[in-house]
Amino acid sequence: MSDSLDMPQKVPALQPDGTALRISVVICVFTEKRWDDILAAVGSVRAQRHVPYEIIISVDHNQDLYERLKAELPDVVVIENAEGRGLSGGKNTGATRARGDVIAYLDDDAVADAGWLATFAEGYRDPAVMGVGGRTLSLWPGSPTARELQVALPAEHAEQGVRPGWFPEEFDWTVGGTYRGMVPGPVRNVLGGNASFRRDAFEIAGGFHTGIGRTHHKDRPLGCEETEFCIRIRQRRPSTVLLYDDRAVIWHRVPEIRTRLRYFRQRCYAEGLSKALVAAEVGTADGLSNERAHAFKTLPRGAARGLGDAVRGDGSGLGRAGAITLGLGCTAWGYAVGRLAARS
Repeated sequence: MSDSLDMPQKVPALQPDGTALRISVVICVFTEKRWDDILAAVGSVRAQRHVPYEIIISVDHNQDLYERLKAELPDVVVIENAEGRGLSGGKNTGATRARGDVIAYLDDDAVADAGWLATFAEGYRDPAVMGVGGRTLSLWPGSPTARELQVALPAEHAEQGVRPGWFPEEFDWTVGGTYRGMVPGPVRNVLGGNASFRRDAFEIAGGFHTGIGRTHHKDRPLGCEETEFCIRIRQRRPSTVLLYDDRAVIWHRVPEIRTRLRYFRQRCYAEGLSKALVAAEVGTADGLSNERAHAFKTLPRGAARGLGDAVRGDGSGLGRAGAITLGLGCTAWGYAVGRLAARS
C-alpha cells in the first residue's frame, strides 16, 4: 500500500479484560502466477486498523516461490506446508506456527478492507464466539489489477468489474464469494477465504481435514474443508458460536475462466462431491442442514426472480434462472456420486 495515502488510524480493538486481541493472519499460496495478488493481499493486511500480530504465508510445496517470498518479504513469516499438498494442509501449518489468540485466513488472490481485522476482533469480545467470518465481494474481469489494488482498495463495499449477466448471485460461492441468502449473525459455518478462529478451535477440532478441500495439483475444484471443520467444532463443543459479520469485507479475484459456464458446471459438481465427503465425516443432518434450506427456499426464489426479470425485459434473467436449475442439478448429481463412492 502506498505511504502517500491517508491511512486510517490504527487502533487495536480491546477485549473485556483491557488487552488487545492478538490476531495472526495466514495467507496460503501455491503459485508464482499470483505473485502480484499475493503482494496486494499482504499490503492490505499491513494497512489494517487493528494491527495484525503477525502475517504468515504458508507455501504449498513450491520451493522457488518459498525462496522468492522469503527474500521479498523479510517482515513476513514465510513457511512451507508441512503436511500433504492442498489448502487444508497449508491452513493447518499456518495455524501451528501462529502465536496469536486468533488465526485469520485470507485468500492469496484477495484484498481486505482496512476494518477487516477490527470487525473480527469485535466479534471475539463475546467469549462464546469461536469463529468469525466476513463478506467476500467479487473482483470480476475488468476490475482493478493487483498492482492497482496495492495502491488503493475500492472506495465502496461493492463488487468490482463486470459480472456475467447469466451468473446468479445465489451461486457466488462457486467463485469464492458471499452468496444471496447469507444473513449476518450465528451460522453453521463461515466461508474459508474470509474466516477467523480462536486458537482453542484447533485444540477442540484438531485442524482442517486433509482429505477434504482443494488441492491445486489436481484439476477438480473441490472445497468444504472449512464447513467440515466448523461442524466438528460445534459437535464437540455445542455451546460455541460461529458468526457471519458482513462488515468484515474482502474482495476476491475471479479469473475469466471461472466466469464460463463450463467451470460453473464443474464447480457445482465438485461441491456435491465435497458435500458427500463432509456428510460421511460429520453426518448427513449437520452436513446438509444449510444446503436443504438453500435448495428448497433460496434457489426457487432466485429462479422465480430471474424469470420475473425476463418478463420485465431483462433477457439475462432467463439465463440466471436456467443457471440456478443447472447448478442445483450438477451439485445434486455430484453428491449422489460421492455418496455412492463412500458406500462402496
